[in-house]
Amino acid sequence: MVQVAHDTLLAGREAHEPQRGQEIHGLHVLAEVTANLAGESDVEELLQRFLSTLIRLSGASAGAVRVLSTDERHLRLVGAQGLPAEMLVRERIVPLSCGACGNAVVEDAVQQVGDMTDCAQRTHLAYFRQCDSMVVVPLRRGGRVLGVYNLYQTEPRPLRDDVCLLFRSISEHLAMALENARLTRENLRMALMNERQMVANEVHDSLAQTLAYMRMRLGLLEEALEGGSKQRALRYAGDVREALDESYASLRGLLGQFRDRMDPLGLMHAIRKIAQSFDSRTGIAMSLKEKIPDLRLNPDEEVQVFHIVQEALANVARHSGAKHVWLVMELCDTEYVITVEDDGRGAFELGAVPDLRHHFGVSIMRERAQCLGGRVEIGNRPEGGARVRLLFPVRPPKAFSGDDL
Repeated sequence: MVQVAHDTLLAGREAHEPQRGQEIHGLHVLAEVTANLAGESDVEELLQRFLSTLIRLSGASAGAVRVLSTDERHLRLVGAQGLPAEMLVRERIVPLSCGACGNAVVEDAVQQVGDMTDCAQRTHLAYFRQCDSMVVVPLRRGGRVLGVYNLYQTEPRPLRDDVCLLFRSISEHLAMALENARLTRENLRMALMNERQMVANEVHDSLAQTLAYMRMRLGLLEEALEGGSKQRALRYAGDVREALDESYASLRGLLGQFRDRMDPLGLMHAIRKIAQSFDSRTGIAMSLKEKIPDLRLNPDEEVQVFHIVQEALANVARHSGAKHVWLVMELCDTEYVITVEDDGRGAFELGAVPDLRHHFGVSIMRERAQCLGGRVEIGNRPEGGARVRLLFPVRPPKAFSGDDL
């Protein structure tokens, strides 16, 4: 009697072992998906990699994974396993509203479809007539369709509730990866557009103005030549030559700036990198003093500050004849103050200096400072040398209330 009871208990335990093993395996899968989200660069490769796992968990014989197309009205095949080649060609693009896939997406639920007649009639593929059922796992996030998994079963195999729940968890994590990839692409597009706009602004503010000056001088040169005034012609020719030299220097400066772009790690990291290499690049020793405990700027503001500092340091390297330059970043009451000082010849008078590149560089710095709601001050140090100071207001912190909790 005891032996019979023991055998019955053992049989019950063995009957539950496959289910328990599957649950443990499912938890491992979910942990693996979560671990791969942060480091995965190719999301479609991630979807394909977990296709075989979903096939195994559902007991399917084949499967496919599809993602939303660019027109957002179709599903595009990105991976398949165990399907005939003819089906891969015909099912490369399917409408989002197509049959069981469309229903699973609309209802936002894992579904098992027992009648494959619609799929067989739509595609004229014999494969669907051999299938007993199909499991559809939708990938949705925030009410947005991102893709589906199709798992094809050739034998009757009901989908258990715990497997449906596991599929739901896996699909939410994979949908998160798809959504993050979409946002990353959008951010890259925005960054590219902003970069192009910045290039256009730089060219307009420097090269375009110098070329416009050259064009006016060429007109005066032609008039002088037609009038037989050699002295005037030589003067205008000299102006054109000088402007041409400035354009060339401006172009070289722009190329240097765009090779030395804003560091992705932020403003302070970018400025530290400039300070580390300034001496070796220019022969001028540089000292950096950071007196700002918390520099709270958005990315656009960081770019403006970075280019102002970069232009001020470029002017020191080109014009000052200095042996040492100091960059000080500090917080004074409600303003950030960033100062570039050198021990060179001293500041110039804008109305007197013929250096067009220098003049345009200062104009650009002041325009950038206006974008920050601030100003640029240029003058001489009492000890000798020049001082360029950027001052702009600290943005007040966001108001906090109990509703933000």
